[in-house]
Amino acid sequence: MPELPDVEGFRKVLASCARGRRIARVEVHDSGVLHGVSAQRLRRDLEGRTFSEPERHGKWLLARTDGPTVLLHFGMTGGLLCCSPRDELAPHDRITFTLSRDRQLRYRDQRKLKGLWLADEAAVARTLEAQGPDAAAVGRKEFDAALAHRRGTVKSGLTDQSVLAGIGNLLADEILWRSRLHPARQARDLADGERRRLHADMRTVLRSSMKADCVPPRRSWLTGHRDDADPKCPRCGTGLHRDRVAGRGTVWCPDCQPAPS
Repeated sequence: MPELPDVEGFRKVLASCARGRRIARVEVHDSGVLHGVSAQRLRRDLEGRTFSEPERHGKWLLARTDGPTVLLHFGMTGGLLCCSPRDELAPHDRITFTLSRDRQLRYRDQRKLKGLWLADEAAVARTLEAQGPDAAAVGRKEFDAALAHRRGTVKSGLTDQSVLAGIGNLLADEILWRSRLHPARQARDLADGERRRLHADMRTVLRSSMKADCVPPRRSWLTGHRDDADPKCPRCGTGLHRDRVAGRGTVWCPDCQPAPS
């Protein structure tokens, strides 16, 4: 599932492929990824416009133009690619923005769980107001304020986009493993030192992941072992646990991350 580092990678694709370029043609191959806008209106409002500097907030990508903003959310399987118009259309290419005779921007998505919105500045503001602070930019005080009085587990706090924007399952498990915190710990029960460590580890994991444009499956990382047939903790060698106590999709080490009493 695309998380903050993946979407940052898509932002880089958008910037390198489309920034400063005029949209010559918009083709909607599957209107099932459009939200609140028709294919006809998308073409009418975007053709002739020019892409400007893109932005990212959490898992949202803001493809700004000199007119409306294209809001993109990639769900579980979405992606953004820079292609040549001569490249064969892939089965899951849903929308194509032709920028020149030799350049296209394509939104590709197999499962179509999210997609594309067309927004004016007021709609952009409403979308972002529903999000918490961006996880890659949040400072320690704001991070503490988001978690210190929250009801629920620390993992649910990290992955709730209204609390902290951008963190999903892979990042949360990696960060909590680094911090030696069980994912089922109550967020409001964390000591000040534990929140300090959690914030520092989050920043470290995000910096490395944003450089890789994904949560990298390195063998020294928990992420590099979670899909093994018999996964072992890369730190202590204990067998990893899955889908027990802490929630569906969760992976953690019972020795490194002791369960709450």
